[in-house]
Amino acid sequence: MPIVRFVREGRDVLCPVGTNLRELALAEGLELYGLKGRLGNCGGCGQCITCFVEVVAERSSSALTPRTPVEDQKLRRRPESWRLACQALVQESVAVLTRPQNGRDAQAAAIAAAQQEQLPEGRMPEPEPDPETAEEIEPAGVEENDEL
Repeated sequence: MPIVRFVREGRDVLCPVGTNLRELALAEGLELYGLKGRLGNCGGCGQCITCFVEVVAERSSSALTPRTPVEDQKLRRRPESWRLACQALVQESVAVLTRPQNGRDAQAAAIAAAQQEQLPEGRMPEPEPDPETAEEIEPAGVEENDEL
């Protein structure tokens, strides 16, 4: 499974392939939004552009899904490395800077460290279930019945 390195927060988070970057950050209790986004955001529809992040390191160019047409429109005046977290799905390990519009220069050392430290390999194989502990569980109170 890939790891998302949140540079500003100094946290590495393991997640399944296909995880929405916005949902992951919020589930981990990370501050994704600036003041405007905290006051009101679109809830992940790509309309308010308050959840953008900067991709500062990635294992490959396909670490996140390609930019969506919504992102192309909304981020047309922003750097190419910026993404809307609500539109990006994690495919491989990646390092991102949340709220890149706030104090990016102060984060220069953390960004440089994130770029130098190799990201773990993405798309690691899922662990095989243990056949001894994996039992077939039948829902309680359900009996087989051939009648329809």
